[in-house]
Amino acid sequence: MMTMDALAFSTAADDVLCGLRAPRKTLPCRLLYDARGAELFERICTLDEYYLTRSEVALLAEQLPAFARTIGPGVRVIEPGSGEGIKTRMLLSALDAPAGYVPIDVSSEQLERTAESLRAEFPGLEVAPVCADYTTPFQLPAHERSLVFFPGSTIGNFEPEAATNFLARFRGLAGPRGMLLLGADCNRDCDSLLRAYDDREGVTAEFDLNMLAHLNHSRGTDFDLDAFMHRAVWNAARSRVEMHLVSKRRQSVRLGDEVIHFERGEPIVTEHCYKHSASALATILADAGWEVARVACDSRERMHLWLAT
Repeated sequence: MMTMDALAFSTAADDVLCGLRAPRKTLPCRLLYDARGAELFERICTLDEYYLTRSEVALLAEQLPAFARTIGPGVRVIEPGSGEGIKTRMLLSALDAPAGYVPIDVSSEQLERTAESLRAEFPGLEVAPVCADYTTPFQLPAHERSLVFFPGSTIGNFEPEAATNFLARFRGLAGPRGMLLLGADCNRDCDSLLRAYDDREGVTAEFDLNMLAHLNHSRGTDFDLDAFMHRAVWNAARSRVEMHLVSKRRQSVRLGDEVIHFERGEPIVTEHCYKHSASALATILADAGWEVARVACDSRERMHLWLAT
């Protein structure tokens, strides 16, 4: 039987090879988040330019009491890509007698740390971690009422059709009385977005380049990190920020028996961050079978919270 770690390895290896063979080279954005990448992302979240985390935490603090009243008592919380963030604790503290918490992540070690921490912080709360890649199909035990919690504007990392399919699948996992609490950034101001994704301290650049170091360590590639540079681009036509690693010179990189050739100035797309308008995201939710019950946004109308049934 293939372990989850082995499955993740083989899937990532296929994604890497297919992406680098493509006419427009890409790498799967999940490769950004090895241990070093996770540390760097935590630093990004504290930067002045990266408004997303601060805005969402402030919005949750302001809106969770009202949202919790709409959600009602006794709900089980399902969180794909749970991590160890403050937002989970804010939600669990605001809810009336939550019936349980199901964190979903590919990292079994992080899941266990999260479970132990939350059991200590919320005595009596049933914490049932699930080690899985939440972007692929899996099953959860049935429950009368579940709330899917998906903050952080992570929905923007999915292509629009994939975002619809993802939210539809979690509608099925949540059950007929299920609910969704979604955090999404709807900012479309080019200047503030480029500052957020290409900060002056270079932390985001280091985060992006770390993907190549991760591949060198885990896949045996021979990327020269000094031969690539980070670039953030606002693609207004597609409503997304694109993160690129741009080759500074003509060069070749080995991946197993494959040799990947780069021209000077050729980019690898490492991440898409869609910034859907409120109306576009409402359409995605509707197409996925969710009905919006409440929506709130910050004072600058950038970060939105969506509660759907």
